[in-house]
Amino acid sequence: MPSIDEVRAQLTGPGAPFEIIEEEVLGEKLPVFKNRARSLRELLQGSERHDGKEYLVMGDRRIAFEAHRQLVASVARGLQEQYGIGPGDRVAILAANCPEWVIAFWATVSLGGIVSALNGWWTPDEIEYGVGLSEPKLLIGDRRRLERAEGLELGVPIVEVESGFAALEGFAPDAELPEQPIAEDDPAVILFTSGTTGRPKGAVASHRGIVGFASQQIAGGAVRAVASGNIPGPDAPQGCALATAPLFHLSGLYAVTVMNMATGGKLVFRGGRFDAGDVLRLIEEERVTQWTPFGAMLHRVMEHPDLETRDLSSMQNTGFGGAPASEDVQAKARRAFPSAAGNLGIGYGSSETVAVVSQLIGAEFTAHPTSVGPLALTIQAEIRDESGNALPEGQEGEIFVRSPYTILEYWRNPEATAKTVLPQRWLATGDIGRFEEGRLYINSRARDLILRGGENIYPAEIENRLDGHPGVAEVAVVGVDHAELGQEVKAIVVPTPGAEPSEEELAAWCGETLAAFKVPSLWELRGEPLPRNAVGKVLKNVLLGEAEHSFVEE
Repeated sequence: MPSIDEVRAQLTGPGAPFEIIEEEVLGEKLPVFKNRARSLRELLQGSERHDGKEYLVMGDRRIAFEAHRQLVASVARGLQEQYGIGPGDRVAILAANCPEWVIAFWATVSLGGIVSALNGWWTPDEIEYGVGLSEPKLLIGDRRRLERAEGLELGVPIVEVESGFAALEGFAPDAELPEQPIAEDDPAVILFTSGTTGRPKGAVASHRGIVGFASQQIAGGAVRAVASGNIPGPDAPQGCALATAPLFHLSGLYAVTVMNMATGGKLVFRGGRFDAGDVLRLIEEERVTQWTPFGAMLHRVMEHPDLETRDLSSMQNTGFGGAPASEDVQAKARRAFPSAAGNLGIGYGSSETVAVVSQLIGAEFTAHPTSVGPLALTIQAEIRDESGNALPEGQEGEIFVRSPYTILEYWRNPEATAKTVLPQRWLATGDIGRFEEGRLYINSRARDLILRGGENIYPAEIENRLDGHPGVAEVAVVGVDHAELGQEVKAIVVPTPGAEPSEEELAAWCGETLAAFKVPSLWELRGEPLPRNAVGKVLKNVLLGEAEHSFVEE
């Protein structure tokens, strides 16, 4: 059999189906796929080749690819004529996973508009901030989340999914998809991610970036298939993804929704809170081939009695993308889905990289379980020291990534953009890692970022909230290891003299303005000051017991 490198060269060379060439992207010469869709609308139009297959399934509602395009065209016409949505206008979506979310997404980007993907777990304060930052012309939300926003002066028209979206779906049954020009590097989506200030930042992804995610994954899959000799035939069953990752997250929107549009896969949603028994039912009944569990989902499935009685043989692919997975968790995934054990994988990326930076699947993942794999096609990366110098293999430093897909900016935050999107389109990820034998390894412990159940949590946001409590003199928030969630949130609090705040009081204080997943589950109230360095920065590695306090406090 040819090596993976030989197959990669064969499939990406001149005249090959995944030929890689160099083109100018935002003023920089970068590698791109020669044969590619030039916008998300073009990707949607290309779904004609999947007509006759189902695209969206939720409960009794089943939408085929051709019906989906018609619904998108009707909703787009309604957005345009009723709300004036056009190129560059924002449409905010605040809803649980559902077909309406997906249809609204495709309709907005087909108009050249920008989807502002609001976090469905946000509190009223966070919703108000996200709407105020992105200034949408329209907010589409489901009843439960709109109830959370009651009383807020959002200053934007609202369409409720349950009572108002059907009118948009039927607005223009004979409409064609929009024809407004869309450039590859036009903005398409704002995904919200936190930063050092603690407030969410809006990472703006382009049409090129999101389409590139799909192109890159399809090409990588073809390389692996040819290298292994396991090439699916024309009569292979339709792929089917169970979508439990939220659509406001890149794993739900890019890796599932857009990918299945590109590949002709079926996308299955379920409502309500996570239910392991219902997940197992859907895998059996819908013949699910791909499911990516986040956080405690895998553990709950492993513990469910139906695991032994449901037919899970359709499962072909599963893996991890929201947080590092221990070897124990990997072993659990292989036991839960033995038919997918040979395709277990992990990918590394972020809202800022848009596309996958590196990936490891199958036997390579088994052989190197602590790695996130070699670089994906068309991706460049360097490990740099604190002075910005590139480091050789084996040395640890900050990961910098360069590709055609990197975010355009942080929405209306030029200072944060300048710190992250550097000259020549290099992206400072803020992640710490190293290369060994061409594979990337990430040391998530070296970052402040807490990865809880696939959700990114930045301590600064929680610290800022606790700093406002009258009984708190000092606070530091850290992530500690958790068997099911990867990490959980711990707050270390020094009370003000004479104050005796309880853990319950502090948790309630956080919960007033922070989403529930950000509220610390562990608390430590201490009488001595927090350890700090010479410039006043709290030494969190000391608090976690990973280092000794070597500074003399004066």
